Amino acid sequence: MAARQSKVIVTCAITGSIHTPSMSPHLPVTPERIAAEAVAAAKAGASVVHLHARNPETGQPSQDPDLFRKFLPEIRRQSDVVINITTGGAFTMTVEERLQPVLQLKPEVASLNMGSMNFGIFPMLDRFKTFQHDWERPYLEGSKDWVFRNTFKDIQYILESCSDNGTCFEIECYDISHLYAAAYFIDKGILKPPLLIQSVFGLLGGIGRHAEDVLHMRRTAERLFGEDYYWSVLGAGRNQFPIATMAASMGGNVRVGIEDSLWAGPGRLAQSNADQVRRIVDILHALDLDIASPEETRAMLRLKGMDREEFGS
Repeated sequence: MAARQSKVIVTCAITGSIHTPSMSPHLPVTPERIAAEAVAAAKAGASVVHLHARNPETGQPSQDPDLFRKFLPEIRRQSDVVINITTGGAFTMTVEERLQPVLQLKPEVASLNMGSMNFGIFPMLDRFKTFQHDWERPYLEGSKDWVFRNTFKDIQYILESCSDNGTCFEIECYDISHLYAAAYFIDKGILKPPLLIQSVFGLLGGIGRHAEDVLHMRRTAERLFGEDYYWSVLGAGRNQFPIATMAASMGGNVRVGIEDSLWAGPGRLAQSNADQVRRIVDILHALDLDIASPEETRAMLRLKGMDREEFGS
């Protein structure tokens, strides 16, 4: 069985490298908006915020640590929320570039993709026809021919480079094989429990969104990791709330946010990240489940604490 828990960890993914800014006016791009959205999501009930950075002039994904430094101290000044920084970045970045914010800023949590995959976001072109920036359409079209690279060498490089940071990794698994990759690194002693396994459903190139897919991911993780892990899920796009509800009823944790889904319902754009958090909190309460606070989350995941972050105040 997965690690015993009495409360649900709610993660909110504030802004990411997948969705482009013109697709929704509510996607935060500037440091000021990213900080404000993160703080509001925490107040709404998120115990973890997952963060990417954007070039505020062009909206392009960026792993420049200085951009992260423009919003991380403000989030920390206003909130004790657990901060989770991406090492995913964007398809166009080298692994060394993707690693820099986590390596330099030493957050409590960082995401880590556990395998290479085709990452098809080009179907968005069927829904969205106009774009704010010149780079957006080619970026989406390019995903027909890009492999999101996360080789065993890349993964080991990230884990070993950050071994002295005390950072806990959110292990992002887009398919069953990624669970086995995580088990390999545990067997080698490079990855240590407790694990936060983030299962991702409904992205073209990864596992599907059917209930059987969710059950298969859960059963495989149980067999591989026993009591050494916490299971969380995110469903992409319109899959977000159905899959989160399903997983929560199975004892899992949940991730929502505008990075993963722009929608609040059929044809309705989410107005903010906090709106999505409030919606999942209502669902969890309807299931008679309690929400973990940031401090409870730190205890569950054995995090190092805010005093060991290095992004200033």
